[in-house]
Amino acid sequence: MTAKASEVRLEGVGKRFGEAWALRGVSLHIRAGEFYTFLGPSGCGKTTLLRIIAGFAFPDEGSVWLDDEPVTALPPWKRGVGMVFQSYAIWPHMSVFENVAFGLRERGIPRAEIQTRVGEALRMVNLEGLEGRRPSQLSGGQQQRVALARTLVVQPRVLLLDEPLSNLDARLRAQMRLELLKLQRDLGITTIYVTHDQEEALALSTRIAVMSAGAIVQEGTPREIYEAPQERFVAEFVGAANLLGGEVRGVKGTTVTVMTDLGVEVQVARPSPDAPTSGRILLTIRPEAMDLLPPGSRTEGRNRLEGKVAASAFQGAAIQYEVEAGGTLLRASVSNPKGKHLFQRGDPVVVGFAPEDVGIVGG
Repeated sequence: MTAKASEVRLEGVGKRFGEAWALRGVSLHIRAGEFYTFLGPSGCGKTTLLRIIAGFAFPDEGSVWLDDEPVTALPPWKRGVGMVFQSYAIWPHMSVFENVAFGLRERGIPRAEIQTRVGEALRMVNLEGLEGRRPSQLSGGQQQRVALARTLVVQPRVLLLDEPLSNLDARLRAQMRLELLKLQRDLGITTIYVTHDQEEALALSTRIAVMSAGAIVQEGTPREIYEAPQERFVAEFVGAANLLGGEVRGVKGTTVTVMTDLGVEVQVARPSPDAPTSGRILLTIRPEAMDLLPPGSRTEGRNRLEGKVAASAFQGAAIQYEVEAGGTLLRASVSNPKGKHLFQRGDPVVVGFAPEDVGIVGG
């Protein structure tokens, strides 16, 4: 169904609106067949970057390449890319079949081939049998599938997706996420995805570029982004991180000893050879790495903090706690709570976490 997957390269891309730069100095290389995500808050430049790749916006600096072909000055219809917009942008007066066939007719594809390719595209997105319906007769998820089929049917070199699931409810979004992931892996098409939803980015991507203020602040696999954030912004934006400042007190083998601002020493399994060995340091600990135990519990081989429960929220598969320790609120997520001790607000607790679950931001 798709053309040969293409590589995408950006070299020093910048975009200015008036005197303000929306993007500056963006360079990256997206490999053929990747599911690559631009992740960041509203206004960080991620949609502008996608539109530059698509050809709907032109950079004021830098260049865009598909494989070894410079496409910076080419209009969208000459780039061989397909884009699914946040609003879907399907025509309300056309049937499902007519919407999907539109791009093929514009390209002068013969009628018989249009029939075959539209049918194949609708089967891929599970819309067979709905060819005659109008968009007003479809659910939000079905409309999203029409937009996706209309894009795939023209066999793009690169698929661009601008927050395509944001208009769906939580249950349908989770379902469509799985369907989109399977479709992309089956087709092997290079896919570039824009989202502000960290869970979506972690679930779908082969690699993620976290963006802030028009720049890429960290690039890596979902696991690298989540487990080894290199910037405070990444640690706070991707997942709910506990951040603790402190001073390095010593290094022994692969373990760094840090005196935290809470007045408690923490052992850190040194994450890399270039991790800081002196001076001020910022630690990150994910909520799911923290165990809550009754006072007096032993925590051999694990770090130990003492505090009081400030709040708790039961969420079915997990309980989310906030624990006040030394004037700082820490977040802990206790999974599979059935049969475990449940703590209430005001209860004293011991917080335990392993040295290998402590990250060094920027280390």
